[in-house]
Amino acid sequence: MSRMEFLKSLGLKGASLFAVYCAASGLSSCVNESMEPTLPPGTGGNANELNLDLSTSAYSKLNTVGNYVIVNSIVIARVSQTDFAAVTQVCSHEGRKKVYFKNGEFYCPEHGARFDTSGKGLNSKGSKGIKNYATELTGTTLKVFL
Repeated sequence: MSRMEFLKSLGLKGASLFAVYCAASGLSSCVNESMEPTLPPGTGGNANELNLDLSTSAYSKLNTVGNYVIVNSIVIARVSQTDFAAVTQVCSHEGRKKVYFKNGEFYCPEHGARFDTSGKGLNSKGSKGIKNYATELTGTTLKVFL
């Protein structure tokens, strides 16, 4: 049941429904935490990992150092010839799904939060850090362990 459906079930209508909905929205994360993760096409694996085939056009950007892709709300970046980094796309500062990879670090443009390649915060806005995921490259398959 969605938040709106729940509030309607309480008998709230019109302006009162809108006011309560907006207030409740402000108190929670912008991410729907109840959503089950879904694996996009071409990722294979099981519920505990993503398998990205770097020989496919969808993930070939990861063959170049400095490039990144976003898969299932995970930002996956090629940080060197031999290393990859993967972190959640959800910024710990205000729960916005805006993190991306820029200049060798993860960055959220919403308020300037910065994170290193292990998810550790690099400034006050990123001080809480973000979740990171282990990666492993075998041939052209990059595994991201969830």
